[in-house]
Amino acid sequence: MIARKAFVLAAGLGTRLRPLTDDVPKCLLPVGGRPVLAWWIEALAGLGVREALVNTHHKAGQVRSFVAGLSGNPRVRLFHEPELLGSAGTLAANRDFVAGEEAFWIIYADTLVGADLRPLLELHERVKPPLTLGLFQCEDPKACGIVELDSDGRVISFEEKPARPKSDLAAAGVYLAGPEFMGWIRMERGDLGKDVMGRAVGRAYARMLMGPVVDIGTPAAYERAQALWAGGLRQ
Repeated sequence: MIARKAFVLAAGLGTRLRPLTDDVPKCLLPVGGRPVLAWWIEALAGLGVREALVNTHHKAGQVRSFVAGLSGNPRVRLFHEPELLGSAGTLAANRDFVAGEEAFWIIYADTLVGADLRPLLELHERVKPPLTLGLFQCEDPKACGIVELDSDGRVISFEEKPARPKSDLAAAGVYLAGPEFMGWIRMERGDLGKDVMGRAVGRAYARMLMGPVVDIGTPAAYERAQALWAGGLRQ
């Protein structure tokens, strides 16, 4: 199985990273000397992705300029949101992009992953669930989407930023989805974690990602990503 298309969710405002994001969109902040979005485009190319849809909002012109300088696969299609739709809303507005696809990636561009993602693809191909999640062990479960698994890797609970976390296994912002998954999205605006992932319980599968996962949403996390990727780490 080759997932030929990918959603790359990149339109966040990056408010917690101000003033860095006052003049640069979060997805173009440099990590290891390259924009965050460049790392993901390279990773998706290595996974055989041929077309990626990147949503834009804050400083969208800079993202357009970056994309204009790209060549080869994946080809990048931009979807501008004058008002943010939320992660689920972006997918809902672009259902036609993945119509007829057996599998497709959903990537949060502001999370850098130093792990081989092919095992996630292998699990998705073997089990063929509506959704396959990449996981990591997080330091602060109250700030993440927290998952519990059974012995077969099936998701048996999911809570977004729980007050009393049941585990430290967190969604890494990397998903593989099948056609059934789009039927879970029943709103025009909304968030995948808050509004959709509850439907994953009992139906989705997950696998640990064997490498660092860093959501660059805070200054401390951004510094950590800088240190890791400056040392030669690759997605």
